[in-house]
Formats: sequence, structure tokens, C-alpha cells
Amino acid sequence: MSKQDCKLILALDMPDSDSALKLLEKLRGTLEWVKIGMQMYYKNGGDFVKRVDEMGFKIFLDLKLYDIPNTVASAVKSLSNLPIGMLTLHAEGGSEMMRAARDAARESAPGLQLLAVTVLTSFNAEGLLETGISLSPKQQVENLACLAAKNGINGIVCSPLEIEALRNILPQDTILVTPGIRPLGASSDEQKRIMTPALAAKTGSNYIVVGRPILKAENPVQATKSIIDELRGA
Repeated sequence: MSKQDCKLILALDMPDSDSALKLLEKLRGTLEWVKIGMQMYYKNGGDFVKRVDEMGFKIFLDLKLYDIPNTVASAVKSLSNLPIGMLTLHAEGGSEMMRAARDAARESAPGLQLLAVTVLTSFNAEGLLETGISLSPKQQVENLACLAAKNGINGIVCSPLEIEALRNILPQDTILVTPGIRPLGASSDEQKRIMTPALAAKTGSNYIVVGRPILKAENPVQATKSIIDELRGA
């Protein structure tokens, strides 16, 4: 995989929709993908998603669905009327839940890319152990990613540190989406397993997710362009 194949997704984790829309207006023509997470979606709902779509952006809705199979399937069907290209669910929900989500997506939104979340990038080995998991983050990511692939979910969210290992064990067409990306010199915040944009792209990520290094930049547009240039090897 070349750097040109890896795309930037802006994590639009902002306190209000007005600020978000003003930023997106500046980024039109520069940025293709936007991630709308729990903070923005729960506060502003589907109308906000539609407004972002109307501005010409592709949308990754990051709700990390996790519940009994029927409830998750119903949620996927409910969200299928929104103009979204990607949607997350937790691989920890297990085989039955993931199959139910897969079948609901195929029925209601055939073009929707489901992404299985493995281990959050805020977790390290100590954090996993607190939850009763004695495996390393890498081992747990591999287990959950393989489980997702086995049940027809061909998109995975993982930290960039697990990209190379997953490329060796998952089907070739698997989509890897990687948060935990920090340009050189940027703060790591609470992220534990991080990597630079260029290295993530070179290692095999299809999409990198970047939030605060852009949102907190003095010039968010220039910060966005710099990351895109780095992905292109400029």
C-alpha cells in the first residue's frame, strides 16, 4: 500500500454544531471525510449529519454500537436513512451481534461500510487487565479483528501499532481505520498507542483519523493540508 492510498478523516469532536460547520466551510475542497462521534451526534442528531453531507463531505458515524444482536440490527436499520459511508460497532459484542449488524446493513444500506472496533487507543495492557483481559492489546486486537472478519465485517478500527500484524492475518481487502495518529511534535493527549500519519500510511492504513492536532491548531486548514501532504509523501 502506498501513501497515496491512505485518506485523512477529521474527527469532528467539537462542543457545538455552529463551530463545527464554520470549520467545515473552510475545509470544503480540501478534506473529503469527516467523523461524527457520540458527542456531536447525541447533541445534534441526524439533522447535523445531513447538513454535513449537504456540504459535500463523506461521513463516518462513530457510535460504537454494542448491545444484544436484535437491538444492534435495529439500530443499523434506523441509521440507514442517514447519508453515512461508515459506521462502527464493537467487536466485543461477539459473533451473533456482528452477523446481525452485517445482515441489517446488507438489507437496509448495501453501500454502508461497517467497522469493528477492537481495542480503544486509550487502552494499554494495564487498562485491559483491569477489565479482566490478560492478553496484550496487540493480542486482543488480533483476536477481535479475526472474529469480525470471520463474521463478515471487513472493516476494522485499530491503533496504528497493530496495522502490520493485521495485514498479515486478515483478508487482503480488509479496510483498516486508525485513530491514534499524531503529527510530529503534536501532543499525544490520552492516547497510548500512537503513530505519525506517514508511517501509518506506509504500514498499511486505509484511513487515518485525526482530531485535536487539527481542531486545536492555530490554522486548522493549514494543519489539514500538511497532514494530507504528508500522506502523499510531499
